[in-house]
Amino acid sequence: MIGVGKTTLTGLIAKHLGTEAFFEPVGDNPVLPLYYADPKQYGFLLQIYFLNKRFAMIKKALADDNNVLDRSIYEDALFTQENHREGNITDAELAVYMDLLDHMMAELQTMEKRRPDLMVFANADFDTILYRIKKRGRDYEQFDDNADLRDYYYKMWSAYQQWYQDYDASPKMTVDLQTYNLEEPANQKIVLAQIDDALAKLK
Repeated sequence: MIGVGKTTLTGLIAKHLGTEAFFEPVGDNPVLPLYYADPKQYGFLLQIYFLNKRFAMIKKALADDNNVLDRSIYEDALFTQENHREGNITDAELAVYMDLLDHMMAELQTMEKRRPDLMVFANADFDTILYRIKKRGRDYEQFDDNADLRDYYYKMWSAYQQWYQDYDASPKMTVDLQTYNLEEPANQKIVLAQIDDALAKLK
């Protein structure tokens, strides 16, 4: 979920493991502000943009052990399906997207490393998410005068809870970034220790 702290967490894990972090393209994404301004016109374009970037990222990340991505291709369909439910993506566009995603996932299965070692689900309650979105101050993410956007955030937050329950492509764990706010160095150590313990159990 946006605003939960996954970019910070990704950087911490990569530094801790002495490896490379791969971040979702946000600041240099030319489509994202357009989507927030007019989701019905740009919904499909945004999802194709993200899918293309994530596919390239995961292929590069899987080429070496222990690389870390702040988002995964496994969750990408979640956003596309929600955009479809909201009427931002047509039935035909959804079918094209899902067919392309299936081909990409099939190609990943031909790689030596076919899946993540561990999926780390960064979680916090909805009010905390809203607070952090406001705090980081990206204009196009703000919802004070946009009830539809706030409702969208809640739908995605709720959908992510179910998505995590259903995810079975690899081992997984949850880290509580509400209790353990990563702005506190002591909390960083606690969360990294939890991840270390989960990885140790897999070896």
